[in-house]
Amino acid sequence: MQFETKIAIVLRADLATWQKLNVTAFLMSGIVGAAPELIGERYRDADGNSYNALAIQPVIVLASDGAGLGKIHARALSRDVPLSLYTEEMFATGHDAANRAVVAEYAAADLTLAGLALRADRKLVDKITKGAKMHP
Repeated sequence: MQFETKIAIVLRADLATWQKLNVTAFLMSGIVGAAPELIGERYRDADGNSYNALAIQPVIVLASDGAGLGKIHARALSRDVPLSLYTEEMFATGHDAANRAVVAEYAAADLTLAGLALRADRKLVDKITKGAKMHP
């Protein structure tokens, strides 16, 4: 099935593995929070056990360096594409309010980005994420 939109998560390549997993989970929650229609129906196994519903479309995970993330961030903002973001400073916080507070301390150009996520028209996502590579 071909989707009109694309979901891309772009991680800073130099993050530790645990950080990449943590950032991916947080960023995807932002995408789903902004578009609850992305969640499908609950899963059931042959024994009748029920499992949580998942996103209905694939997610591409990309990697970039800090400068590349900055370019992707600027491209998305200039096109008014909604973003989920995770900054370096958020690793030191313990809850949502503290996360929002550390992001609010910085101008957009000064954010120390650890990862970004976006969902938009497929071609637009490809243009915005140009330069990022498939995550190894």
